[in-house]
Amino acid sequence: MASVVVVGAGPTGLALACGLAAAGVAVRVVDKREQPAVTSRALGLQPRGAEVLDRLGALADLPERSVAISRVVTHVNGRPMADLQVGRPTKLVKRPGLLMSQAQVEAALRHRLAELGVKVEWGKELLSVVQDASAVTLSFPEGEIRSAWAVGCDGAHSRVRKAAGIDFPGVSVIENFLLADVRAALPIPSDSVAVWLRADSMLGAFPLPGDGVWRLMAPARARDAAEPADAVASELTRQLRVHAGCEPSVVTEVLWTSTFRIHRRLAATYRRGRILLAGDAAHIHSPFGGQGMNTGLADAENLAWKLALVARGSASEELLDTYEAERRPIAREVLASTSSLTRMVVGDTRLARLMRDHVFVPLMNRPPVQRLIWEQSSQLKIHYRSGPLGTPFPARRLPAGFQAGDRVPDVPCTRADGSTTRLHAELGARWALLTPTPDSPEPYLAMAQRHLGPAMPVTTLVPSTSGRRYVMLVRPDGHLAWRGTSATALDTWLADRLATTTQHPSESTKT
Repeated sequence: MASVVVVGAGPTGLALACGLAAAGVAVRVVDKREQPAVTSRALGLQPRGAEVLDRLGALADLPERSVAISRVVTHVNGRPMADLQVGRPTKLVKRPGLLMSQAQVEAALRHRLAELGVKVEWGKELLSVVQDASAVTLSFPEGEIRSAWAVGCDGAHSRVRKAAGIDFPGVSVIENFLLADVRAALPIPSDSVAVWLRADSMLGAFPLPGDGVWRLMAPARARDAAEPADAVASELTRQLRVHAGCEPSVVTEVLWTSTFRIHRRLAATYRRGRILLAGDAAHIHSPFGGQGMNTGLADAENLAWKLALVARGSASEELLDTYEAERRPIAREVLASTSSLTRMVVGDTRLARLMRDHVFVPLMNRPPVQRLIWEQSSQLKIHYRSGPLGTPFPARRLPAGFQAGDRVPDVPCTRADGSTTRLHAELGARWALLTPTPDSPEPYLAMAQRHLGPAMPVTTLVPSTSGRRYVMLVRPDGHLAWRGTSATALDTWLADRLATTTQHPSESTKT
């Protein structure tokens, strides 16, 4: 019997499976498609998404094969009105945003998953899911799979979510959008996204890897929504002429077209017994801001280390409830912000268009506003301070500095053997103890090993920028779990948070 079955081999499901497999959990990944997708609507990695792939060992050469975006140029009534710099490093953000097809991200994750000994099982269409007190039974045309846990990463129409009886309330934000990937000679720098706004219409052009390849996106008129592919391409080409003054001849090849409706939906719960949800199965929202795939990847990373501890017997099932407690508020915030952004950009009311053209767009030229937008969209400001793992035991605020639940920056560190590394390179399937000096980790390491056991090994590191006297325990997803100066306090914190009597005193540290 598998420990975990992941339904859906998109970015979320693959990232979750990578995290579980790296932690030594027996995992199977099934997908109803007969083969991997070669096209996709999602087209970008925010810095947070790239971090997740990096920690999972799946980033590989994606940065070299993607388009690094440095600016978003917004035109109003044909005139460039704002030049939003999004590629400049800030104190928080060190990575650029990367434009690429979701299919490339999935391919990198499948490669990493295969390295971990797991292959996607294609052509397995889920028929039903039934759970009892000890396991989940998933039925397919060719038979059944029994598993201790099942995770639905099977998208907006998730059969796992429906089988679990979890509501998915929401509304349509915009009726329909048109998409097309084209090869075109556009008068736009290859490191720039261009957006044109005119009354209640808009057009976006996004560079993609490949010689002159662009993604075009625009709201659909009612009659365009059900049009065939050539009509979709024709309408987008027409809008290029209206908004950018480009003749139809600039588009030399149409590679792919699609239509979609923007919804705003959030699952009533992320867990029902032994069934959990992640990614689009748990939340869907507007693609404006490029948050969708990245939010799903962060769901997967958050769930992976918790489910690994539970599956390996190092934590009680209650730890899984912290997944929803930490991630669902993030999804709610993303749904609200992307819906508001969509309505404003599209200009669905006269007041919205006035605010857009005369207030919001001009403000985008101001450096403080640019930094705020870039850092917010990067998802690196996300923290879990208010979640159930965010307050140290006993309940009190930490001293000035990092608090439990904060993302810990990817600082340079020294391993126990004297070699150098980066903090996030040591995470993914491991926890990290950051200690002030190389000879200080022993009592803390013993406590961490005693509670975490084999599900997540612990590596000890000395940050090169430390200069502090306290010890920090960093979670596999790069967030601070605990900090302090007492190994006994760490012991108490772990016992309280993991809520299990299982001990692993004989496990050795893996660095």
